[in-house]
Amino acid sequence: MNLDRLFYPGSIAVVGASNNLGGGKMPYFQIIRGGGFAGPVYPVNPKGGEINGVKVYASIDDLPEPVDFAIVAAPVEQSVDIVRSAVSKQIKFIHFFTSGFGETGNLKLEEEIIREARRGDLRIVGPNCVGVHCTASRISFVFAPPLEAPGTVAFLGQSGGVTANFMAMASTRKIPINKVVSYGNQIDLRLEDYLDYLADDQDVRLIACYVEDIKDVNAFLRTLKRTTDRKPVIILKGGKTEIGSKAAASHTGAMASNYTIWEAAVRQHGGLLVDDFDQLMHLVMLGTATRTPRGKRVGFLGAGGGVSVLFSDLAVQAGLALPELSAESQRRISEKIMGVNTSTINPVDLGAFGFDLNVMMHTMKAMDADENIDVIVPYFSVEYILHAELFLNVKNNADTMLEMARQIKKPVIPILASFVEDNLDYERVRIETFAALRKAGFPVYAKIQDAVYSIRSYFEWAEKRTAARSKNAV
Repeated sequence: MNLDRLFYPGSIAVVGASNNLGGGKMPYFQIIRGGGFAGPVYPVNPKGGEINGVKVYASIDDLPEPVDFAIVAAPVEQSVDIVRSAVSKQIKFIHFFTSGFGETGNLKLEEEIIREARRGDLRIVGPNCVGVHCTASRISFVFAPPLEAPGTVAFLGQSGGVTANFMAMASTRKIPINKVVSYGNQIDLRLEDYLDYLADDQDVRLIACYVEDIKDVNAFLRTLKRTTDRKPVIILKGGKTEIGSKAAASHTGAMASNYTIWEAAVRQHGGLLVDDFDQLMHLVMLGTATRTPRGKRVGFLGAGGGVSVLFSDLAVQAGLALPELSAESQRRISEKIMGVNTSTINPVDLGAFGFDLNVMMHTMKAMDADENIDVIVPYFSVEYILHAELFLNVKNNADTMLEMARQIKKPVIPILASFVEDNLDYERVRIETFAALRKAGFPVYAKIQDAVYSIRSYFEWAEKRTAARSKNAV
């Protein structure tokens, strides 16, 4: 399905636009105008007047031209008339932020809206959702500084709240977003329609989804298979339990099916399932890495023996290997450290020398040249980094991280641990270091188990994908 004019509209109308933003209203007109959208944005409100110097039109019928995309934040009672006007005006897509449809039992209204939309070529996003974001075209539902360039990640969320959480955390974790859709009740355009479009989108490398219900299971699975043949699709399912299903029905009208059957079907068709929102974000961040692992042989380095032991246990349990470094690699590492409370075997314990990021990089370069290692996992401690600044006069900065990205050719998956939660100086160091590592193109995890989970899940997905391709080739 061609959704170009949804994501890249030439013009937009906002029905229910207002200067008064109280009472739970969404300021779509202000967001889109302030976000740098290049085309005309027409505010529509029966009260008329002006918003920020822009003329307000009393109805869609009064617009000076047809528009590609209309956003509706008007009372639900006006929905049918709005759709009729949109069809008459030859609008291509309409998004209903408005609620009060199937999620409240008002299924007849949904049916009537669809009947009216089918009198023309109008397609509906929602209702009961926050809508569409496209970084390239500068349309959105959130106030956010525009990215320098569109990213590679797309997100499809049935819940507006979960979608907003994804946007917030993606911004915090420096995850480059390309497109996002909060699709709500999906009375017309459905999850599989968006997936089908994104499957062919050359700018999107990875798709993440939050799903509560599927309207047409067979159509969804066919589209999922086609999409996962081209790029990863990470799925978080809401409504796995009876209570969760009831909660989903109360806000999107979703009817959930048996989760065991769902899980088996999604995995069979190439989807990568996660258990919670944190796992979804962990895998999305790994999917933005400049380089992804080619093998399971991990080189771990850090300051302290305890973390090395903990990492080793978790890594081995996850099916990863920590091979002993070559004699040459160990010799090179020893050039920068003394043999006191240190180890060069793998995992590498740099002791107090691990406070210095220059020593860390020297060790990583040795691992990079070692044929026994596929992926490098450095363990950074916020506390150690700050102590190095204060007491050892060692300044670790963003340039060091960028130099890592330039000099290290193998995948690097850092862990940035912090155990002090009530000190702004530590938090400053954490934020600065995290930003520097992300700018260098590395996925960054706060806990050992999160990094190990992400690497293990990546290989589970990669192995299944290879097996599926081999089967199809036979």
